[in-house]
Amino acid sequence: MFNFFDPVNSHRRHLGCWLASLALTCAGLAGSAIAQAYPVKPITLVVPFAAGGPADGLSRNLAAALTKQLKQPVIIENIGGVGGTIGGSRVARAPADGYTIMYQNLGMVLGPALVANIDYDPVTDFDHLGIITVSFTTLIARANLPVANFAEFVAYLKANGDKIMFANSGLGSITHLCGLLLAETLQTKFTLVPYKGNGPATNDLVGGRIDLMCDAAATAAPQIRAGKVRAIATAGPIRNRELPDVPTFTELGLKSMVLENWMAIYAPKGLPKAVFERLTDAIQGSLRDPEFSGFLDKVGYTAVPPAETLPAAQARRAKAEVERWGKLLREAGIKPQ
Repeated sequence: MFNFFDPVNSHRRHLGCWLASLALTCAGLAGSAIAQAYPVKPITLVVPFAAGGPADGLSRNLAAALTKQLKQPVIIENIGGVGGTIGGSRVARAPADGYTIMYQNLGMVLGPALVANIDYDPVTDFDHLGIITVSFTTLIARANLPVANFAEFVAYLKANGDKIMFANSGLGSITHLCGLLLAETLQTKFTLVPYKGNGPATNDLVGGRIDLMCDAAATAAPQIRAGKVRAIATAGPIRNRELPDVPTFTELGLKSMVLENWMAIYAPKGLPKAVFERLTDAIQGSLRDPEFSGFLDKVGYTAVPPAETLPAAQARRAKAEVERWGKLLREAGIKPQ
């Protein structure tokens, strides 16, 4: 058998290969141009809580800072419900084009332990764009709690067990986790009393109707200074500037009593590299913005070391905290609902 050279078919094959190569090159250049031009329209910042809540002020100031950095409006969309998981689901299913991002706090990693049939994984179904800030909770007691020092406080809690009324603002809240973590650390139990927010709980603490609760240092400080409640300890790694005379649990020997409410930014998994980098640069620029950083300082948030604000650090933290809080909630007998 002989193979004859066919100039027509050869020409067609070469032309087809050239056109295919040109198409791929053009597609790559187009994708690159689109990514470099990002953003060309407003960006939606999903906040998975109702408007007017504790997250409102921070998210709005963050949106303003990001707007300056990105040169496009960053518009807040509040999607509350089911512990933030409705908003999380919306973002997980959104196009990974950089035009839908989400602000969330510690509640992001609690979803799998609290919500049955959650349709996303908080670690693997999102691009982690950076941590904005953290706040540390403070344990406060009614003013007339009959203890003179921390050793007496611990002894009183262990002796009274279920008689201790520990307020919280609902299942899975920071205040709820604080009570569970303290009970586990001291190997005792409290009666956990849910309230519709920390405001009503604080009123009952001031009135002596409950014994303990946790609150952000900036919120608790005025009541502490006025002598209406007693500060026991803060749950951060260092003393809080709002309460410099109040020791940390770590100083007092309870090293596992560290509870950070961290706030971070997420996007649907799979952002183009250039878009990912543009967003992370904008977040870092916002953290350096004197107006935004001044707001965080004014309302009592704690600055995060720059290396710990980066996406890789956020992803590591998310994985570790899903495991940590999931274990605590399971051991407390709390199942997804």
